[in-house]
Amino acid sequence: MKMKGKHILVCGAGGFIGGHLVRRLLELGAATVRAVDSKPISEWFQVSNHADNVVLDLSSRANCASSVKGTSIVFQLAADMGGMGFIENNRALCMLNVLINTHMLLAARDHSVERFFFSSSACVYNLARQSSPLVVPLREEDAYPAMPEDGYGWEKLFTERMCRHFEEDFGLPCRVARFHNVYGPMGTWQGGREKAPAAICRKVLEAKLSGIPEIEVWGDGSQTRSFLYIDDCIQGTIAIAESGVSEPLNLGSSELVTIDQLVSIVENIAGVRLNRRFNPHAPIGVNGRNSDNTRISRLLHWEPSISLVEGLKSTYRWIERDMLQGSTVQTPITLREHYASEWRG
Repeated sequence: MKMKGKHILVCGAGGFIGGHLVRRLLELGAATVRAVDSKPISEWFQVSNHADNVVLDLSSRANCASSVKGTSIVFQLAADMGGMGFIENNRALCMLNVLINTHMLLAARDHSVERFFFSSSACVYNLARQSSPLVVPLREEDAYPAMPEDGYGWEKLFTERMCRHFEEDFGLPCRVARFHNVYGPMGTWQGGREKAPAAICRKVLEAKLSGIPEIEVWGDGSQTRSFLYIDDCIQGTIAIAESGVSEPLNLGSSELVTIDQLVSIVENIAGVRLNRRFNPHAPIGVNGRNSDNTRISRLLHWEPSISLVEGLKSTYRWIERDMLQGSTVQTPITLREHYASEWRG
């Protein structure tokens, strides 16, 4: 199954990943792309003028039904979420995403869509397997026995099971990707919902511009993570959606770094050296998390190709321009298009 000529719905299209996905689907020749988000369009991260851009609250079953009507492929990315600072302090809001997921699955079933894609998360993985920075890369089967991240992780794991049973019981073809720390240009870099790469880029820039050579690092810096660049995320998302693989697949980089190393990479990009002030009381999540890409490589013959250094250079340059221009977190597509040749490489 290919995206060309299809009528596609992207839920959460006003978000970071959703905005990039809408643009790419249009480039691939989708017949129509309906882009839906609950935020006012003026607050969307990207607005593709050739999409059918709609503002709707998808926690409502009626709104989900009207969104799906006339489409054949659904990408369900809509969620109230953010980085670790948001997830650890808003567990109830994260759990309420189940309303969106449930109503979208019902609408997709009722309208007999060809394919339903759900964006899950590495937060579904058993916490006991992530207690050490020297983490063994997480395989898909390591989500069980279930002990995911409280709130957000439970919501994602529960919806994965719903997708499985909707396919088994109702014949709704579902595809599930477990996103691992997606970052890149056109993402949130301030305001409390940003993730580690963007937050560190912002902090390094603030230190450089202020002349105060200090940066706060959450935790002790030894936590380990892998980070997936947005272009790889979009390519992998579409590959999984088009595939015949109904089981969840990791969508992440296997390039593991400590948070301390992440800071050093951004320092090198910025050409500065900063004193590090570690904050052991800040939200840090698990001590170690990495993606095992054996299954996606074997089944789809695909793996991410953009290195962390390459991706961070593009991300840092974009945040620097955005910060110097005094823009808000949300940036119009015109700015993105202006710098597209630089940050896409």
